[in-house]
Amino acid sequence: MAFTDRSRPAREAILRAARTRFGTDGYDRATVRAIAADAGVDPSMVVRYFGSKRQLFALTADFDLRLPDLREAPQDHAGHVLAEHLLARWEGDDGLMILLRTAVTDDDVAERMRAIFTEQLTPMIAGLAGEGGDVSARAGVVATQALGVALCRYVLRLPPVVDLSPDELVAWIGPTLQRYLVGAI
Repeated sequence: MAFTDRSRPAREAILRAARTRFGTDGYDRATVRAIAADAGVDPSMVVRYFGSKRQLFALTADFDLRLPDLREAPQDHAGHVLAEHLLARWEGDDGLMILLRTAVTDDDVAERMRAIFTEQLTPMIAGLAGEGGDVSARAGVVATQALGVALCRYVLRLPPVVDLSPDELVAWIGPTLQRYLVGAI
């Protein structure tokens, strides 16, 4: 949807109000009406510019993967450490699930997810693999594994993946992440 310069102040006010409201009230308690009131606009403007509360949240979410420093782990154990961390990070995190669901159908949110994973994974992998180690490719394939597991376990709820304990799932994906992080290409 193309927006005019005239609409920019209202859109920016809505985004500011949404960040604050989601931050203080959480996703479930924040309402489009409250966000609109905070922004000084009619609730219909929120829907017009952002589609839905879910899409607005996804655009304003500041999702931190809180990645561990894998240089502190034994190099032959980095994939296992990352797998454990990601599963622990995602358990019960509604924000990630909203981002993941919304990114599938919204280009702006998909770009947000790309930025989150690129900005957070790439430096971690650069520190582990070194600058000459195809860092961006490694970050990309780590993201495919991480997002694929999250999608299948928490959004699609694929029974074989949901039925695995966290330890079993780490045992499955840890070696794959290990290869992506430091294995030969």
